Amino acid sequence: MDDTYADVIRRNARRYRDVDAFVCGDRKVTHGEFLEQATRIARAFTASGIRPQDRISILSMNSVEYSLLYGACELAGFIAATINFRLAGPEIASIVEESQPSVLFFEGQYAEMIGEIRDRLSDVADFVVIDGEVPEWATGWGEYLARGDDETIALHDPQPDDLAYLIYTSGTTGRPKGVMHDHKYACALALHCAEGMNLGSHDRLLLMMPLFHIGAKAIGMAQQWYGGTVHLHRAFDPLAILTTIERERITATHLAPTLIQGLLDVPNIADFDTSSLKSLIYSAASMPPALLARGLEAFGPIFVQMYGQTEGILTILPKSAHVLDGNPVTLDRLASVGHAFIGTEVTVRDEHNQEVPVGEVGELCTRGDMIMRGYWNNQPGTIAALEGGWLHSGDIGRMDEGGYFWMVDRKKDMIVSGGENIYSREVEEALMTHPAVHQAAVVAKPDPKWGESVCAIVALRPDESVSEEALIAHCRQQIAAYKRPRSIIFIDAMPLLANGKINKVALREQYIGRADTA
Repeated sequence: MDDTYADVIRRNARRYRDVDAFVCGDRKVTHGEFLEQATRIARAFTASGIRPQDRISILSMNSVEYSLLYGACELAGFIAATINFRLAGPEIASIVEESQPSVLFFEGQYAEMIGEIRDRLSDVADFVVIDGEVPEWATGWGEYLARGDDETIALHDPQPDDLAYLIYTSGTTGRPKGVMHDHKYACALALHCAEGMNLGSHDRLLLMMPLFHIGAKAIGMAQQWYGGTVHLHRAFDPLAILTTIERERITATHLAPTLIQGLLDVPNIADFDTSSLKSLIYSAASMPPALLARGLEAFGPIFVQMYGQTEGILTILPKSAHVLDGNPVTLDRLASVGHAFIGTEVTVRDEHNQEVPVGEVGELCTRGDMIMRGYWNNQPGTIAALEGGWLHSGDIGRMDEGGYFWMVDRKKDMIVSGGENIYSREVEEALMTHPAVHQAAVVAKPDPKWGESVCAIVALRPDESVSEEALIAHCRQQIAAYKRPRSIIFIDAMPLLANGKINKVALREQYIGRADTA
């Protein structure tokens, strides 16, 4: 594919000039306005001495301005370096120090935090406040953009191999890593995601997952590919989401299963007209059958699961597989992550990078146009992750005869107790079959006798209770005795990552007293 994402933006401005591109609250831009405003921002970058392939850092919740900053980078060959706004100041400083951006855009709500770490950010020439009060050491949004008023400023025309994004991982296994993606990746991802989710120019996508996360960016690009409209929400508010679906006739949205559950828990959900929805995309975890049954009753057969990571996309479980028809094969495959995504190859490989037979467990690996170029300033990590031309996901899984894949566990989440391999996900699934359990996470706990033991951390449903002994006994009915939790810690709510996954790093640090560093 020889296109760049700049071509997509220009094409949309020609074909869908008056169609809304992005909407967030009262702020909206059409595809024609998007090109004009993003071009002005790109000229401001150039006028400020920023060169193609320099980094532009963004610390913001979802907004039209965030999308425009992405667009400016895509149009003129700059690299959008996104930052998780949930990180603490020192964590943000470490990412900015590593990525060395020329300019840092941030919302006013983060001004105090940026001020506290500013001395560490010596590579940043400009600090730009997107909205709100402007500190004396920063520049306002309007003032910075005025640098791009000179329409004679020439812009670089990006090439397919130019980097477009530097997106940091969610830190599932430790410190976030900067993942490099180019324009070729962006176009392949947008096209194939649009095909996989049947998105077109008449669709209206509701997106509340944060734009610094690859899942949100990918699905937003898929909607952009054919000139549709993206409605941005800044946080998960079930009533606001249902209201927007009804008022704007939203046709697609993207949520993690935990958030879908929150949507279904709205007492008066039946009062909202959600009949316009034709695709409900989820990721971060498989859909438990009980939750899917509720979802099918509320929304119909519109569910699509996508499985991937910041480094690359692997599989899709399409709408046709999301049925509860009593067929054991169909029911079993609901626990899978689907088959290889359009334009990808997926295999299961052993520690010697050899493909394993069908049904055997190994590491899920993928290759194709939709994988990363590598990790930023981390050649050893890049070499290990892309060994043999395959992206090694770090997920342990298997494949069945029909080409469906199951994710058994993260490599680093596997527990070795008394010489036996115990997959945390299997224990979590057993815990989740208890009606009182809302969320469960299983981690390894140091054990003087067994090396490691199974420790479960559980959040119960409101007004439900169950004892540690009863829950362990319940697990013994579901899985082998040696896999059962040896201890259970009850907490009110799970810490979550930006992608909706449970933050096991935080749980280990708080409850096991062990910090992950890799």
